Amino acid sequence: MIARVAALALVFGLSAMAQAQSVFTQGSDKPVEIEADDGIEWQRDAKAYVARGNARARRDGIEIRADTLTAFYRDGADGAGQQIYRIDADGVVRIESRNEKAFGDKGVYHIDEAVFVLIGSKLRLETATAVITARDTLEYWDQRQLVVARGEAIVIGKEGRLRADILTAHLGVGGNREIEQIDAFGNVLVSTGTEIARGDEGVYNPRTGIARLCGNVRITRGKNQLNGKCADINLITGVSRLTGGRVKGIFTPAK
Repeated sequence: MIARVAALALVFGLSAMAQAQSVFTQGSDKPVEIEADDGIEWQRDAKAYVARGNARARRDGIEIRADTLTAFYRDGADGAGQQIYRIDADGVVRIESRNEKAFGDKGVYHIDEAVFVLIGSKLRLETATAVITARDTLEYWDQRQLVVARGEAIVIGKEGRLRADILTAHLGVGGNREIEQIDAFGNVLVSTGTEIARGDEGVYNPRTGIARLCGNVRITRGKNQLNGKCADINLITGVSRLTGGRVKGIFTPAK
């Protein structure tokens, strides 16, 4: 009964002041604001707050939205307040940070490390220069300025796309936070409008539109194929160039 009364008081308090001040504070002096349409429940024994109905949490430029948010807290030093260290998101999850947006079905935000991990059937990250999708997990490392997509990870550019088992996107610093480089590992495939290139690993620069593949590289255009050690593929112009030693070409004459 005590937990229920306290929860109701917290819900009404949030309705009046959610936009004006933070509800919880971190030891790093970065506030966490949480609000929801259907109220917030305090689970005393679990040391958690559960926000339901268009729930939203904000901290230091990062906003998380979901059907339900569960914020786990620990008691501060010498009993000085509560520190939220983890937020679980469930149902139509969306995270926004500066110029990026990420989507999934479920997610966990580790606040101390500023790491958000998304899982679900339609994982997607949108930036100003590219869209990244994944099958297994999508990890957003804010402090390290990294995005890691695992499982049939795909980055879609303006003129083509790159697919691999794992993609690691490096975000730039400053106001625009554009993707500066994407590293690809395992079963790498680059497709343009006219050809398909495969390799063991690769690096893609969204600004130049050039993807560099290395390791058992095979470039296929129609029935013709080029084999080599490395290759540079320009996703904008469609021009490919094999490098790194002897190159082999297989050309099938037209009937």
